[in-house]
Amino acid sequence: MSAGPGITVTGASGRMGQMLIRTIMDSERAHLVGAVERTGHAWIGQDVGEAMGGAKLGVTVTDDALEAFAPAQAVIDFTAPTATIAFAKLAAQARAVHVIGTTGFTNEEIEALIPASRHSVQVRAGNMSLGVNLLTMLTEKVARALDEDFDIEIVEAHHNQKVDAPSGTALMLGEAAATGRGVALDRVADRGRDGITGPRTRGHIGFAAIRGGDVVGEHDVIFAAAGERIVLRHLATDRAVFARGALKAALWGQGRSPGAYDMLDVLGLNEG
Repeated sequence: MSAGPGITVTGASGRMGQMLIRTIMDSERAHLVGAVERTGHAWIGQDVGEAMGGAKLGVTVTDDALEAFAPAQAVIDFTAPTATIAFAKLAAQARAVHVIGTTGFTNEEIEALIPASRHSVQVRAGNMSLGVNLLTMLTEKVARALDEDFDIEIVEAHHNQKVDAPSGTALMLGEAAATGRGVALDRVADRGRDGITGPRTRGHIGFAAIRGGDVVGEHDVIFAAAGERIVLRHLATDRAVFARGALKAALWGQGRSPGAYDMLDVLGLNEG
């Protein structure tokens, strides 16, 4: 067994769940202690390694999250907002670092996470990759440097099974652009155009979502003015980048004071 903190993965059967499990098992800095799935799932009661089509890993998939969280020093959670809110309360009880890669939250659901962060470390990000978080910083800086003569459009593409749009990453980039402009995103976001929409509203931040095939994740932030365009782009070709980032966050959170953090904290980009 590897040294380091024990980690429980929620949504174990999903694409990200399985990638997280493989990433943890390959790591020498952490080890897997729990795997959670929804009640009634076919994996319940099975060894997670065998359920994934491989050798036994000594961890049985359960629908009892409290039981699975008890031995863990960290929980990595890429599920759905309602489930994540419930998991946040249990992670706080266990005093486990809660790494949240779930997207699609409403503002009210984000507010519902706050009480748990008073008792445990909570790291939430719309995207866990180093590249995207650097892109977020660049987006804010460019938006601050350019005035409203430059229209801002965010275009994202994902696989055909993704259930939320715009993506959490696109919204994270939109928030960065809005912060750079000194405005609230919910006042300037244009998240849907159809039919006769009229001219583009000056100062708005537009979003467009593409869904198809097995696209892991592509994001463009476009600053368009008369005669020129600036395009900031990130392409993810392997979701392992998100799993590695989530594991980094779980390790970073060990020994930290309770609170709500993001990947910029984990990467040291919020300092100074």
